[in-house]
Amino acid sequence: MNPSHDSEESTQDSLQEAYKAQIEEAMRRESERRILETHDPDEISRLQALSLVELSKSEDPELVPALMARLGPVRAALDGHGGGLVVTESRVESAAAGDLLALILDLDGACVSCGAAPGTLQGIQDDLLMDPEVTEVRFNSGMLQWFDELQREFVLKHGGVTFV
Repeated sequence: MNPSHDSEESTQDSLQEAYKAQIEEAMRRESERRILETHDPDEISRLQALSLVELSKSEDPELVPALMARLGPVRAALDGHGGGLVVTESRVESAAAGDLLALILDLDGACVSCGAAPGTLQGIQDDLLMDPEVTEVRFNSGMLQWFDELQREFVLKHGGVTFV
């Protein structure tokens, strides 16, 4: 084992992590700037304060805007490309901690067949699962028809999301 080589790899790994953190922070700031350019911060806060479970139970049309308000950097991509969320199904499930929401989502607009859709789907899923009321996020399998064969194979194998 070469101690000099190990030290070199450790330094390279540290630099990669530092660059990755800088890029992620820059992307987060830019996405926040873009979101605030097109959406009222007070309205975003109001929507974030709403209960997703209650919106689902009452079939309130504000469910989609409230979901969108919970998205992080992926929202800037959706907004910028004319895409959005469509709730195919929302189901309230009883749990020991209270009612939780299980979602089946779809995309609309230009995001449907975009080559970046696998990353977008995973970003949507990850952001929504951070909400304490959301227990499950899956995606409508109908959107797979919009992908070419390579995209479809990639998203099914590496997308990190579930289609139903």
